[in-house]
Amino acid sequence: MSLEVEKIGKTIDEAKRAAIEELGVSADLVDFVEVIEPSKGFLGLIGGKPAKVKAVVRELAPVEKAKKFLSDIFAAMSLDVDINMTESEDGTVFNLIGENLGILIGKHGQTLDSLQYLSNLAANRGITDNKVRIIIDIENYRNRREDTLRRLAVRLADKVKRTGERIVLEPMNRHERKIIHMALQDNYRVSTYSSGDEPYRKVVIELKRGGRRENRERKDREITN
Repeated sequence: MSLEVEKIGKTIDEAKRAAIEELGVSADLVDFVEVIEPSKGFLGLIGGKPAKVKAVVRELAPVEKAKKFLSDIFAAMSLDVDINMTESEDGTVFNLIGENLGILIGKHGQTLDSLQYLSNLAANRGITDNKVRIIIDIENYRNRREDTLRRLAVRLADKVKRTGERIVLEPMNRHERKIIHMALQDNYRVSTYSSGDEPYRKVVIELKRGGRRENRERKDREITN
């Protein structure tokens, strides 16, 4: 795609339309840095000149790049989605608003995570310093998912304490693994660690060494009694 183009036409509007078409972007992304009106020439017949424009594609800010990237995807999917942007300590949050957006979440948020990853690539293309961070959410899904993971961590830790058997969770991204680790970091009977390679890295919950001994003694008492 060209970033700059010069076009002529019978009128200024005709030349502008030709420039926008060749640039291949929407009109709101084009700036006209030079505009020359058409001239009729001598007696309106000789030496006349057409209208001429010079157009350039306006450089978008990183966050605008991400928003445009998402808007283009939603348009291709025929989805009517509003993007509400807010700032947080972690970055710029894009809260997607619309009907039947479950398709954009996917299983355990996998599709949402992919959209977020690609949006960050689009936003930071060509940037080496001061990169922005885009967070994509739908109807507070991420907070609800975090609550679910914390409850899951506590429930599985209780199971590990009862059975003495370690539990390996399904693969999770780094953020979700951190939620599990943080939820159980103060539990004195179980420990957690991550195992495997991305994107299949998993959290493992197991008894601490003292917990294993305590569990064996409890089982011995149950058998004796």
